[in-house]
Amino acid sequence: MANTSRSKRLMTTGGLVFLVLGIALYFLKAPMGLNRKIYDLPIFLIIIGVCSALKGFTAKEKTEEEAALAGKTFTEFLANNAILLAMLVLVVVICILQPRFMQIRVALDILTQSATKLIMALGICFALLIAGTDLSAGRMVGLAAVISASMMQTATYANRFFPDLPQVSLWIPIVAAIVACMLFGALNGFLVAKYEMHPFIATLATQVIIYGVCSLYFDMPPNNSQPIGGIRPDFAQLGQMRLFNGIYKGFPGISILIPISIVICIVIWFILNKTVFGKNVYAIGGNREAAVVAGINVFRNIMFIFTLASFLYGIAGVLEAARTAGATNNYGLGYETDAIAACVVGGVSMSGGIGKVGGIVMGVLIFTVIQYGLQFINVSPMWQQVIKGVIIAVAVAIDLTKYRRK
Repeated sequence: MANTSRSKRLMTTGGLVFLVLGIALYFLKAPMGLNRKIYDLPIFLIIIGVCSALKGFTAKEKTEEEAALAGKTFTEFLANNAILLAMLVLVVVICILQPRFMQIRVALDILTQSATKLIMALGICFALLIAGTDLSAGRMVGLAAVISASMMQTATYANRFFPDLPQVSLWIPIVAAIVACMLFGALNGFLVAKYEMHPFIATLATQVIIYGVCSLYFDMPPNNSQPIGGIRPDFAQLGQMRLFNGIYKGFPGISILIPISIVICIVIWFILNKTVFGKNVYAIGGNREAAVVAGINVFRNIMFIFTLASFLYGIAGVLEAARTAGATNNYGLGYETDAIAACVVGGVSMSGGIGKVGGIVMGVLIFTVIQYGLQFINVSPMWQQVIKGVIIAVAVAIDLTKYRRK
């Protein structure tokens, strides 16, 4: 118990130190001429300090057995969080090389870029939790983007996808796009559940079908494979609206995508942790035969898993079309690999049955911060791909090592 109290005091004291330091720098940076050297660093220190202090205050006391186990596994903790620690080191290096990285605007840009990726990752995590995968996710995003954008063009746009289509309600193309994705998601689930086809093969086949269907739709006259533009302002607002814009001088506002992704995170967390279906997902991923013996309807649950995942892909595709105010049939290309990698980095085991929403959020943010940060200091895109590949390989290696130990 003494170790637990000491760690609580350390966390609380450290948080208060960061808080005081942040407040001091906030008021002293202008008189000391540090505005262009530390930018919004004081605000970040205040946020870190408040979060750390609150966590220290609210942390529960551990039993002696739990405290002893935590001490024994400290080295294991460092190994399991190697990528997170490497990211923190990278952020520090980037801030030294380019102090402009320490801005609220940059942090909000990172969160905005993470939003649709997070929604996709939350969908694909269901397939990973049952020791599967979903290679069709990216193409579903593209399908949803093309369908929704094609029906949401202004009446005065010269190259309308449907020249005679009246100005329909905002929800009609959104629902149509999501339902189209859910039909293909149900196909994925049927192939996996009914024929026990490996998800890799089933979703690969569906991926090719979706791309073909989307390309045929995109090539319909009079569009003839031209990028879809002229998006209605009310639809574009779904991805471009900024909340609290101008609340104080220089504040760019919070993208509407951020609260949308937060709400979806909360819903998925509730589904996985507080519902029978969520417990069934973990049970099927942990041991499918045992789940069958326990009376779990594996067929129905797998069907629902892939349908729910496709629902989230559809939302991500609609938001992506709104954010960019346009779409092509190549939207979503390769998105599924980034989503899978983010899940694995966030602790979702490819062996199934292990993974948390918090870890997925962290995994998506790690990838986005690394990609954004490397672009910020003008690292070659080719080197960015090398670094991303190394991260994926290390994450999978750690995952497999943990699985073998268990």
